[in-house]
Amino acid sequence: MIVIILIALAAGSASALMFASIISGALISLLLFYLAPLPLMVAALGWGPLAATIGGIAAASGLGLMFGLPYCIAFVVTVALPAWWLGHLALLGRPLPAEEAGNGAPPAAPAMEWYPVGRILLWIAGFAMLTTITAMLTLGSDAEAITASLKRGLLRILTPRNAAPSGDTERWVSALAIIAPPAAAIVAMMTLTLNLWLAGKITATSGRLHRPWPDLKSAELPPMTLVALSVALAFCFVGGLIALFAQITATALLMAYAITGFAVLHTLTLALKGRAFWLSCAYAVVVVFGWPVLALVVLGLADAVFGFRQRFMRGRPPPVPAA
Repeated sequence: MIVIILIALAAGSASALMFASIISGALISLLLFYLAPLPLMVAALGWGPLAATIGGIAAASGLGLMFGLPYCIAFVVTVALPAWWLGHLALLGRPLPAEEAGNGAPPAAPAMEWYPVGRILLWIAGFAMLTTITAMLTLGSDAEAITASLKRGLLRILTPRNAAPSGDTERWVSALAIIAPPAAAIVAMMTLTLNLWLAGKITATSGRLHRPWPDLKSAELPPMTLVALSVALAFCFVGGLIALFAQITATALLMAYAITGFAVLHTLTLALKGRAFWLSCAYAVVVVFGWPVLALVVLGLADAVFGFRQRFMRGRPPPVPAA
């Protein structure tokens, strides 16, 4: 127990320092800020959710004492809570019944059914919505106030000091203020996903991951996600604060389908020669240009409707048994 507490305090201190580094304004602090959940996620996956709980409470308390209650609440919502809950879900499993575990004979160790990766992805989308909506509500209580606050902040960044903004700058700022909330949801979605993947790789490499590595290319979202996405898209056109929140929700869910689109791509290229090269090219194109992620969103949605992966796997010949 002492070891768990020490690990938790170390992870919490590292996470709090990375989170607070954004105050410095240095460019590297932005990277550290986005990686702030990583130490707590490593603690959760390697030493259990209790370690993330202790570390998160210690870090939030320290930030609250040094910088005030708003920083404490922001850390809990954006870092500690997602790290603890996602780490808990990743280690959540149950033994399979004996008849499902093998060919009639009970195994020496019971086979485990782990929490589905697709549902974890849906939780990540939920946390992305929560953190983005919470951040928007700190700027105002209605859509007009939030947009005005975003415009003022962007004008301070894009306009030289003591200079009046030009007409072109104001038009650009107005456009950026409109896309800023969905863009923030995309960033939150991708950073949480990346942090959880990195934490899993770190703990697996160190031998501390208490579960087998999941088959990521089989990840699929629950069927009701399509219904939730359709409802969110419909509310995007009602206007006001509801439309703003619906845009954030729809963006996060579409990014979840983009990630499943990558899983579909990994599955459909199994029989392709030079698979690693083509997959690397696909990732590079998406990272460099950004907009090709729309094709992956379409691929993920199409797979959810038509089941491309199931059809592909059914059409593949069975593996040849080893001699």
